[in-house]
Amino acid sequence: MADRLNINIEHLTRVEGHGNIVVNIAEGRLEEARFEIVEAPRFFEAILRGRDYEEVVHIAARVCGICSISHSCAALKATEAAFGVELSEQTLLLRRLAYNGEIIGSHVLHVYFLAAPDFFELPSIFPMIDIDKDAVLRAMRLKKLAYDLCKAVVGRHTHPVAMTVGGFSFVQDERELAQIRTRLLDAIEDTKETVRLFKELTVPQFERETEYVSLKHPDRYALYDGEIYSSEGETVEADQYQEVIEEYVVRHSTAKHARWHRPEYMVGALARINNNFEQLHPLAKEAAAELGLTAPCFNPFMNTIAQIVEIAHCVEDSMALIDAILQRGVQEEPLQVTPQAGRGVGAIEAPRGILFHDYEYNEAGKCVSANLVIPTAQNLANLDADMRQMVPQIATQTKDQITRQLEMLVRAYDPCISCATHRLTVKLS
Repeated sequence: MADRLNINIEHLTRVEGHGNIVVNIAEGRLEEARFEIVEAPRFFEAILRGRDYEEVVHIAARVCGICSISHSCAALKATEAAFGVELSEQTLLLRRLAYNGEIIGSHVLHVYFLAAPDFFELPSIFPMIDIDKDAVLRAMRLKKLAYDLCKAVVGRHTHPVAMTVGGFSFVQDERELAQIRTRLLDAIEDTKETVRLFKELTVPQFERETEYVSLKHPDRYALYDGEIYSSEGETVEADQYQEVIEEYVVRHSTAKHARWHRPEYMVGALARINNNFEQLHPLAKEAAAELGLTAPCFNPFMNTIAQIVEIAHCVEDSMALIDAILQRGVQEEPLQVTPQAGRGVGAIEAPRGILFHDYEYNEAGKCVSANLVIPTAQNLANLDADMRQMVPQIATQTKDQITRQLEMLVRAYDPCISCATHRLTVKLS
C-alpha cells in the first residue's frame, strides 16, 4: 500500500445529484474511504402530510424524474393497501407493463450514457459518437422505445398522471400497444448488440461477499410485487419492512444508511438477479451467459452487466404482457374508491433497488404520516464497505488509476442521490 494518498473528488460526474469520494492513506494505513452525500435534504414526507390521497400519489412521483413510475406505483400500492382497494387483472397487467418500460429506459440511460464512457476511458458519451456512432444511436432507439411504451400505458413517462388509485384515468389504445409490441420485437436485435458490445469490454475484477435484498415472487421475476427477501435466507411481508431494515444517520451523508442481517446490504439489478436468477426470461439468461454473469455474483461492478440482462428480460416480458392484454381486450373500468383510516405500505423494485412508500391516512383520506425508504440510501453503507476493501487492493497503482476505479465503482451502483436525501434529523443545541 502507498505510504500516503489523498483523493478528494468533489461532485462526481455522470451520477444524479451531488456526491464526493474521499480516500486517505497515511503511513501505509487506510484512514478513510467513503462516499459523501452532500445534496441538500428534501422533505417529501413533510410535504405529503395533510394532503388528500389523490394529491399524494402525484406528489410522490415528483421525488424523481428518472424513476417517476416507480414512485407512483409505490405510492399507489401503499394507498390502495390502506384503503383495502382490490385491483383488476387488467390494471395489474398494465402497471407491470409500464414498469418494464421504466426499467428499460433507466437501465439504458445508465449503461450507455453514464457507465459506458468509463469502459472506454472517456469523459462522457459525446466522444463515443465518433468512436461508435451506431452504439449511441442504438441507445437512443432503446430509450425512445421505453418512453413510448410508458406513454402508451400511463400517458407519459416523467411524472405520470394517468395512474390513479384503483386503476387508470383513460383507456389504453390497443392499436398503439400492438405497435409497441412490434417495436419490442425489433428491439431484440438492439438488445443483443448491447450484449455483444459489453462482452468485449473489461469489467474490473473485485469481489466482496455481502447481503443482497430484493423482492421475491413465487410465479415470476419480482419487479412490481412480491415479498422482501434477503440472501441470508429470510423472507418478510412488505408491511414488515421496519421490523427488519434499520435506517440510521452517519456524519458524512445527508442520506441515511441502512442495514439488516449484516452491517450493510446491496439492492438493485445485481441483487435481484442473485436472488431471482431462475425466473429470468430465456433472452435474459442467454444474455447473462454471454456476459459471464452467474448467480451468486459478488462483484459490484457487474451491476451494470446485470442491468443489461434486465433490459433483455423486460423486452421479452413486455411482449408477453402486451399479448395477454390484447388477448383479453382493454376495457373501461369504473373507479370506485372509498377513503378510510388506515396504514399501507407499497414495496416495488425501482431500477436502483427495492423502494418503500409507507402512508397513514385518516377517515377523510388525508395523509397523516409518510415514510419513504429509497434504494440509493440503502446502498450507501455497502458502497462504503466496498471502497474500504478495494482501496488497499489497488493502492500500488497510480493516483489517476485509483481515482478512475473509485469513480467507476460508484457509478456501477447507478446512484440517484437527490432521491436518497429525502430526510435528515436535525438536533439544535
